[in-house]
Amino acid sequence: MPPHATRAVRVAVDAVTLDGDLTIPPDARGTILFAHGSGSSRHSPRNRYVAGVLNAAGLATLLLDLLTQDEERRDVVTREHRFDIVLLARRLGGATRWLEQDDATRALGIGYFGASTGAAAALVAAAAHPEVRAVVSRGGRPDLAGPALPHVLAPTLLIVGSRDTEVIAMNEDARRRMEAPVELQIVPGATHLFEEPGTLERVAELARDWFIRHIPAPDRSRDASAHHAAHG
Repeated sequence: MPPHATRAVRVAVDAVTLDGDLTIPPDARGTILFAHGSGSSRHSPRNRYVAGVLNAAGLATLLLDLLTQDEERRDVVTREHRFDIVLLARRLGGATRWLEQDDATRALGIGYFGASTGAAAALVAAAAHPEVRAVVSRGGRPDLAGPALPHVLAPTLLIVGSRDTEVIAMNEDARRRMEAPVELQIVPGATHLFEEPGTLERVAELARDWFIRHIPAPDRSRDASAHHAAHG
């Protein structure tokens, strides 16, 4: 299957401009906004793999750097931004508004895929944006979302490796604090980064099925009617 066309986008948020890669397959049913973990970026091979599986299932993806290049360079030394969940969530919110206004994505429901600390940012942003349809966390730190957890409305899937025992406990605690529909899936044999054979594939399958289950396809018949009315 040939790769879907990807276009580079620039998203203005918080007086900075963030770089992203937007991929929209034909007849997309929704857009999944990726929130990368600490020290990662839109070039993360793990998230790019998951994005490819979602694209093949008819889901658009936006892989976005939540920090500018200058902030990334500073963060490598100071680590001042990677755990700034409020900052990262605010930028996810700005990217959500961008998706709601862009001609190519405005009709599509939005979901979040968060990894590590990015999962906390995704949950905080989802609490502030009730229009978000679904959230998936991969090896996430939902505990860092703190008081936002009970305010998340989006159905949430927490995916953790069976050998990532400390993070399993954090996810179980977060699940108890959430009122939205939430499931915890443990991937056998996986550590924090899902580097073991077959484990990342399982993450991608679980995420794909969750988003398809919870993000309804847009009503294209209404769009077609509006087009005919305008051009009839």
